[in-house]
Amino acid sequence: MKKKHVNARLICQVSAAAALVLAGNAMAAEAFSSDSKWMTGDWGGERTKLIEQGIDIKADYVGEMGANLHGGYNDDKTGRYSDQFGLGVALDLQKLWGWDNTQAKIQLTNRNGQNISNDRVGDPRAGTLSSSQEVYGRGHMVRLTQLWIQHQFFDNKLDVKAGYFGEGEDFNTFPCDFQNLAFCGSQVGNWATNIWYNWPVSQAAIRVKYNINDELYAQIGAYNQNPSQLEHGNGFKLSGSGTKGTVLPVELVWSPKVNSLPGEYRVGYYKSTADANDVREDVNGFDAATTGNAYKTHSSKHGYWFVAQQQLTSHNGDATRGLNIAANATFHDKDTNFIDNYQSVMFVYKGPFDARPKDDVGIGAARIHVNDDVKKNAELLNASNGVSDYDNPVFSPIRETEYNYEINYGFHVTNWLTVRPNLQYITHPGGVDAVDNALVAGLKIQSTF
Repeated sequence: MKKKHVNARLICQVSAAAALVLAGNAMAAEAFSSDSKWMTGDWGGERTKLIEQGIDIKADYVGEMGANLHGGYNDDKTGRYSDQFGLGVALDLQKLWGWDNTQAKIQLTNRNGQNISNDRVGDPRAGTLSSSQEVYGRGHMVRLTQLWIQHQFFDNKLDVKAGYFGEGEDFNTFPCDFQNLAFCGSQVGNWATNIWYNWPVSQAAIRVKYNINDELYAQIGAYNQNPSQLEHGNGFKLSGSGTKGTVLPVELVWSPKVNSLPGEYRVGYYKSTADANDVREDVNGFDAATTGNAYKTHSSKHGYWFVAQQQLTSHNGDATRGLNIAANATFHDKDTNFIDNYQSVMFVYKGPFDARPKDDVGIGAARIHVNDDVKKNAELLNASNGVSDYDNPVFSPIRETEYNYEINYGFHVTNWLTVRPNLQYITHPGGVDAVDNALVAGLKIQSTF
């Protein structure tokens, strides 16, 4: 009986081992498999092995098409395409080298293409305040977007991250599932003129976060403000030459469960220590557009923000589906900033149809307001130049408020591919009343390799 018992146990062990091998092979998704989270698959299981060892290779693509269907500054219809390739690696240094609670990341980004907003939707003299293709910008070049190391202390209460990265990676963060820039990513960086550099630009930085409890944390950061890093050819610049000051953001983040559904609420403030020009007054406090004197210089500029995201409903008890609401608001220094305030609200329903449980549908509206002193400055400049005809090339367009609207549907084609057709409507592009409202058709493609 004892021998039989041993044999039975051995058979069970062999069977369990065989089952694990078979399960591992089944999990090694092939390239282009709809169930794989990567287009290139699991590389015969090697990719999963690398992750288990602490090496997670990241490769992705975002492409966006915009076509002006109606209105805008130039109503000659055309289409524009812009895209971004990303390649990087996330490292778990505890698994790799035994460094407890330590992570690192390296990320490269390459952007290319053209934007429908620049000369079709908006007057080229004024541009648009938002962009119908958010992925456009920061040069046709490869950039070092992330190069950082992160460590948790005191049972993960204290989290410190240092290296090269942007403010929007940790502060005022927001997802990017819309195509219009007014609904995508960190909004402070879109409106804090020449201060806060969003993805894919990185800066020398440090961020310190303290977890107060499971739902609440506070963080503070210091980011090198160096405009030369925006220049073409400086995508890998790591030196401090050209530094103008430091951006200092602070933020409180609360992530409660409301009716067992997740939410996130952020309130923050930033200050830049770099000199900033007044948008209207000269060195003597008079209107610079009239006197012709240099604009007054301020020793700093500042602003603050609010972000709210909350899932409102589940779908037949499935919390991965349901209605979500999000809202953003930013407010900026009226002495020095071109945009003085911005607000937006978005609704996204995830899994609207049982036959398409991973799809989503979204709708959003945003308001972007130009500083009244910027408007007054343009009026005075036109008066001093003796021009009042909008069509005169010397005329400085009067800018006030731009409104952006988007409705989209995200087809979750596979686990590694989402295709998001959308319609956008821009009221007063660039905040210029003289420019016709514009209707833009868009298509956003998001893929993970």
